Amino acid sequence: MQFDLSLLQPKEQVSFGLRALYEAAGCRKYHMGQFEEYALYQENQAFLPSRQVITFTDLDGRLLALKPDVTLSIAKSAQPAPGQTRRFYYSENVYRPSADSHTFKEIAQMGLEFIGQVDPEQTGQAVALAARSMSLLAEVMGRPWRLEVGHMGWLQAMLQALDIPAAARGSILAALQAKNSHGLSAAAQAAGCGPQQIQALQELLELHGPAGQVLPGLRRACRTQAMQDAAAQLEALAVRLADAGPSLWLDLTLSGEMEYYNGLIFQGYLWGVARPVLRGGRYDPLVRKFTPKAQAVGFAVYLDELDHPAAPPPAGGCEETAPWLNIALPKGRLGDKVYQLLARSGCLSPEDYNATRKLVVEDPAARVRCFLVKPSDVAIYVEHGAADLGIVGKDCLEEAAPDVYELLDTGLGRCRMCVAAPAGYQEDPGRPLRVATKFPRIAQEHYARLGRDIQIIRLNGSIELAPILGLSDVIVDIVETGATLRENGLEVQEAFLPISARVIANRSSYQFKGAAVRGLLARLRETLSRPKEETL
Repeated sequence: MQFDLSLLQPKEQVSFGLRALYEAAGCRKYHMGQFEEYALYQENQAFLPSRQVITFTDLDGRLLALKPDVTLSIAKSAQPAPGQTRRFYYSENVYRPSADSHTFKEIAQMGLEFIGQVDPEQTGQAVALAARSMSLLAEVMGRPWRLEVGHMGWLQAMLQALDIPAAARGSILAALQAKNSHGLSAAAQAAGCGPQQIQALQELLELHGPAGQVLPGLRRACRTQAMQDAAAQLEALAVRLADAGPSLWLDLTLSGEMEYYNGLIFQGYLWGVARPVLRGGRYDPLVRKFTPKAQAVGFAVYLDELDHPAAPPPAGGCEETAPWLNIALPKGRLGDKVYQLLARSGCLSPEDYNATRKLVVEDPAARVRCFLVKPSDVAIYVEHGAADLGIVGKDCLEEAAPDVYELLDTGLGRCRMCVAAPAGYQEDPGRPLRVATKFPRIAQEHYARLGRDIQIIRLNGSIELAPILGLSDVIVDIVETGATLRENGLEVQEAFLPISARVIANRSSYQFKGAAVRGLLARLRETLSRPKEETL
């Protein structure tokens, strides 16, 4: 009797399909125990998605961990002989912290790893299997897909060719990864870069799109032999994956951990799924900790992402039609300014939404839908894909650290994040500094950079009262004019973070609705470049 796979749930169909695909490619199934000695993860924390691991003491006194990663275990166990390539695939559950629930989460993964002698041909095979994995997911789920490919080697060589200081490369890579043009310029200026270096970095943001459109610009941008070799590898990959057509994109701002990835890096997206469903790349530095001179490439498919409901794609495809853009706006005074900016830019029709109790404002002609949420929730809606775009203060972004693109600084609501204290306050370096704030993450990171031990006192309002009543020594809060501080006998000691409203985008929406997003951004930039009175 033949079993009908269509009777299975989509995630189960995908699991069976991927297993058949990987076994046909000559991969052997790898199975790891549920527990691993904690020392493995402790010694290789730089290669883990998170340093937080569930640990416990076994009956024989060993400290064990509930597995947070599969690749690390395979890299340790593979032990390929010189000249040998070992091919594994796996289907495992790992346990990692969830930023959404602040608890540990069980995550279902499938994936494959090539370890040992991994030449460009074998690397190409692995990426081709990633593309076929995405095609299979798309077929089962009935949604368009996209595989986005970058090259950490090319990007690192570019930073070296531009003489970017090593200490500044992390912040510059982070800005590139977030497609944060204004943040990129600020990070480069802070690193002492000149106008030509900054312009070259900004031009990298344009190296994103269908492979055929990006490759000519990629070749022109090459400055060293290492960059030319990496570009040749991407060209060969584009030829190999020609059948993928418009589903294969290159993105030379795509980056990962510098200590982890050293070559090709890639991510797979499905229409309407907020996060990448596939991630992978070349990771020689990790495998060489266990087998000298070995090489490795692999990827993981995140099956749990397929459980999230998603809106169906438009009948005419993704970019061929004008899709609706869902935009999350902050309630309150900043939201009013942002709505007016959108209206002045012709992105939607003017409407006095404050005169009603509506939370959703639609403009069918412009195909824009705005909805009003609490400012601190804007980034959550965008990160989870309920909104394609959002406009939110930089304070909310820094505090929540969402996985989104930061595309534009509107300049609206400009103010500063400051440390303030009673006039004449003298800090006692002999004890922890008591800091009252609504922004514990921002405060922690600021004082961590200074190497100062602090005690956070989290408050939700009237922060200025804390030092007056002796609850705290100082406060960390937003300051616009400073009038409230002065009226309560406080003064700014330090301003360390400029704040204004930023346009952010969901990473998946940017892949599939990119043309509509870029069109809206262009109208906003044009409006912001003109005197306000001209747009009224």
